[in-house]
Amino acid sequence: MINRLVKMEFVPEQVNTFRELFTRQQQLIRHFPGCLHLELWEHETSGNIFFTFSQWESETALETYRASDLFKETWAATKVLFNAKPDAWTVKAAVSL
Repeated sequence: MINRLVKMEFVPEQVNTFRELFTRQQQLIRHFPGCLHLELWEHETSGNIFFTFSQWESETALETYRASDLFKETWAATKVLFNAKPDAWTVKAAVSL
């Protein structure tokens, strides 16, 4: 299993557009083969910085999603709303509780 964290900063006036887009797409992403979990996190004070946290069966599953029409359509609609270049990391727990 892998964990994927993506930081996205939006033009403030486009935040509601992003929220609507995520609401429409989230179940499709969650049910994509290999996706185990998906959350949207919001930076508490900025108002325009969000993170997606997702868990995937494997790097291959994530790459299959990234090559899919679902990802391409969702990303095309999302990236035009950005205020800054997004950052993405594949991470693992350093300490397990």
